[in-house]
Amino acid sequence: MPTIKLTTFISSSQEIVFDLSRSIDLHKISTQKTNEEAIAGITTGLINLEESVTWRAKHFGIYQKLTSKITAFERPHSFIDEMVKGAFKSFKHQHIFKKTENLIEMIDIFEYKSPLGIFGKLADTIFLEIYMTNLLKERNQIIKEFAESDKWKIILKEDLYK
Repeated sequence: MPTIKLTTFISSSQEIVFDLSRSIDLHKISTQKTNEEAIAGITTGLINLEESVTWRAKHFGIYQKLTSKITAFERPHSFIDEMVKGAFKSFKHQHIFKKTENLIEMIDIFEYKSPLGIFGKLADTIFLEIYMTNLLKERNQIIKEFAESDKWKIILKEDLYK
């Protein structure tokens, strides 16, 4: 089972970074290249424990649906989303937020299992792991961009972070 681990350092508050990471609205912005849209469950705002969202997105020229659910949640330190239904055999995405001296260390641990047995493993090796890594990096750059500027105020209610 491939595991992708990414670390991004962000100059912002832990609460803002955490909430941007669980924002359905920011997720839509960060995945514009794949035309991702939330079509069921929580479709806007902040997703919470035991809530789910169904996404429709275009990957590899094909529209697909994927439903994920928040299975663990400890604001502002961590949350986990796991696939309930979709193209993968399974996935688990851990989001961890650590406050360092003057930065937030945002850690993504994305574990997934491809369908189709040996053919899925071959796809992982040839292209899927790189594709998923790049999607996560792009998303993290958008989170960083919004958190380190006033753009976060477009997504989150400013008065909750004073």
